[in-house]
Amino acid sequence: MKLSLSEIENWQDFESLIADYFSGLGQLETNNISNVEVQQGGDGGDGGMDMLVTFQFFDVIDNHQKKWVVQCKFLERSVSKADLATVNIPSLIHEYGADGYILICKNRVTKILAIMFENLQRNCKFGYSYKIWRGNDFIQQLKGRRDLTLQYFPKFHNFMK
Repeated sequence: MKLSLSEIENWQDFESLIADYFSGLGQLETNNISNVEVQQGGDGGDGGMDMLVTFQFFDVIDNHQKKWVVQCKFLERSVSKADLATVNIPSLIHEYGADGYILICKNRVTKILAIMFENLQRNCKFGYSYKIWRGNDFIQQLKGRRDLTLQYFPKFHNFMK
């Protein structure tokens, strides 16, 4: 049995999983993140922002901060450009004083949407970052996070016992 997002039953649980994933990163010993703050949006129309994630991290010289606008899409089909049509992503990043935008999907994205993100990344004059985590990408991030598999993936967790 493989770890699969099919165990997540609704968009609220998907967003909670993502928030808990980011929140827990500050507690891992394997990175240089000293603090993570997750601000979740409301239950209504989110305008392209489900949460803001702010990372405090350090290198050998100084402490740094990076803020991401996070959009979660819990769709069985591929996420398309039309699913983001009402969002001006660069304006959204600017509005929240963020450094980038990450779209996290339950499944996949269309080729046209992937190309749009590649173009935004390559051509952004403000230096913003644009990322997509497809379902399989997010699953890779979850590997080794026993705390999350126990809470959100009971079938997988029981199988692995």
